[in-house]
Amino acid sequence: MSDQLISAISSAKLPLAQGEFQITVYLEHETGLEHVALQYGDVDCDQAILLRLHSSCLTGDVFGSLRCDCGTQLQAALDQIAKEGGLLLYMQQEGRGIGLANKVKAYALQDLGLDTVEANQHLGFSDDLRDYKVAAEILKSIGVKKVKLLTNNPKKMSGLREAGIEIQSREPIIISSQAHNLRYLSTKRDKLGHLLPKDAT
Repeated sequence: MSDQLISAISSAKLPLAQGEFQITVYLEHETGLEHVALQYGDVDCDQAILLRLHSSCLTGDVFGSLRCDCGTQLQAALDQIAKEGGLLLYMQQEGRGIGLANKVKAYALQDLGLDTVEANQHLGFSDDLRDYKVAAEILKSIGVKKVKLLTNNPKKMSGLREAGIEIQSREPIIISSQAHNLRYLSTKRDKLGHLLPKDAT
């Protein structure tokens, strides 16, 4: 068994609506999870590259759920990366790390009146179980040491810094609220510390 946390196991061109990306799949040895790097253009590792660190959200990214802003954030990030060049890491950390089945259980609790943090805690989880060491290892394997991070989440910034990645700047990614995700976004801002303006929620 390798001492490495991850290995690149496959790579190919991936044409998207935004343009042609390079997709590389990374195997996380300890868990068997497969994470994805989408790269647009050449990466100059001597410069800070534009990076979106995106946690998987089947309901939002694939089905277009209106309960969250994940799918619209994903598309907005791909749009910006296609304009400027950079990377999107798609990490298998569904439901802030609690998994798909538990996320849907949390949805049911939200239907009864709990917010996202309260629902996770009711199920016995902390508000956010995600870890960013594996993402940092993927970046290091590519040769990336410093980034301009597309995020509203300070925990992503601190998590990457703790794992040895320099955050040169934070690039906000603001999605307008609508009736179905208004409370979700407000909870992210007020309870999880996400850097969202009042007028976005």
